[in-house]
Amino acid sequence: MNICVFCSAADLDERYTRPAREFAELLGRAGHTLVWGGSDVGLMKVVADGVQKAGGRLAGVSVEFLSHVARTGTDEMVITKDLAERKAEMLARADAVVIMVGGTGTLDEATEILELKKHRIHEKPVLLLNTAGFYDGLEQQFQRMEDEGFLPLPLSELVVFAEDPVRALAHLEEAARLR
Repeated sequence: MNICVFCSAADLDERYTRPAREFAELLGRAGHTLVWGGSDVGLMKVVADGVQKAGGRLAGVSVEFLSHVARTGTDEMVITKDLAERKAEMLARADAVVIMVGGTGTLDEATEILELKKHRIHEKPVLLLNTAGFYDGLEQQFQRMEDEGFLPLPLSELVVFAEDPVRALAHLEEAARLR
């Protein structure tokens, strides 16, 4: 599978990097391809290192203004003109999407991917890796949106929240088998 991962480019605490590295190594050992933002910094680097070390493929999608931090030595690297084109390219290459911890950029990517799925523009599995409870508040907000009628489909069809990297990858692989 081509698994798209949206995550932070910031250097983060071990409570965030350890589960991300574990997920990346599982992804690589299973022979999957990482589709990611292409940066060789922060959590993006941790994930790319883990996948590559475990034998997986790397397909980076960077953007012109960040090309100076693009990873070298990837299987593929695409440079897009802007962030909107980057998100579209990453989604087009993905069989499934994982959202890890991140800031406003990651939140922007997550909400766009979920909005497209809500409107059935894609039906790819979307999973939030809720490391150290990072997305607890977002999960609560999504539940409120569902409870109060703001979502046209059940939350469970829109996104899955997982705290464990092993279960996260197992869910994605099972979802791919069912598609």
